[in-house]
Amino acid sequence: MKKILTVTVVAATMLTSCVSKKKYVALEEDYNNTRSNLQQTQVEKEELEERLNAIEQRVADYNARINSLTEENDQKLEMNQLTAMSNANKQKMRETLKNVDPEKLAGAETLEDSINIAVAHNLESQISNGSSEDIDITVDKTVVMINVSDKLLFRSGSHRVSRDAYPLLEKLAEVINSEPAMEVMVEGHTDSQTMVENSYIQDNWELSVRRSTAIVRLLQDRFNVDPEKLIAAGRSSYKPVAENDTRENRALNRRTRIVILPNLDKFLALLDSEQSAAQPVDRTND
Repeated sequence: MKKILTVTVVAATMLTSCVSKKKYVALEEDYNNTRSNLQQTQVEKEELEERLNAIEQRVADYNARINSLTEENDQKLEMNQLTAMSNANKQKMRETLKNVDPEKLAGAETLEDSINIAVAHNLESQISNGSSEDIDITVDKTVVMINVSDKLLFRSGSHRVSRDAYPLLEKLAEVINSEPAMEVMVEGHTDSQTMVENSYIQDNWELSVRRSTAIVRLLQDRFNVDPEKLIAAGRSSYKPVAENDTRENRALNRRTRIVILPNLDKFLALLDSEQSAAQPVDRTND
């Protein structure tokens, strides 16, 4: 009986050992297969990355070609614009550019830049009235932007226009009235300081709008600008040109921006200072 039991135990042990070895071999095969698949996947990944890099390079080449063609078209467009300009306007621009600060002129890279500089210089000479430090004129794509400091137009916290600003507004009205197709947006800007408690003006939104409206009313009522040309807007303190951390910077942010929107023909006509200067202004309301 003992011999039978011993034989049975030995047989069971051998069977168990045999099954474990098969499982090991199967697991080893699975491991090798997985490792082989991983290596194959890595190779495929590297191939895909190479293809992606090649595609990205082709896209970059195409973009470079597009940019090159765009620059060529821009240059052709500039030449067409120059051709389209009348000889009179060309001569006016040349004469104006002779009087421009050479440093400003050195920054002109295109014909459009030169025209912008000429128009800005011409307008500044027309309307600055000796207060050029309080007036900054820039031109971008035929949009003329005139920034006028707060101290030239208003008293602190007030929307009543100072009489010292009348000569400036009169000159501005002459420019606006010289071209029927011109539109003008007047934007009021403030610093970030809040209104005095219990002030009759609620906040900087109201102050900025009241100031732009006051300018628009004067242009309409006193200097006979067609109200259909005028737009009044207020930006409060949310479009600063400097940090509101010093008295000087806050003074820069308190300003009125006058945006002139002419079409191209009218824009080129702004080179003609004599035309604007000859436009009469009705003073019957003085």
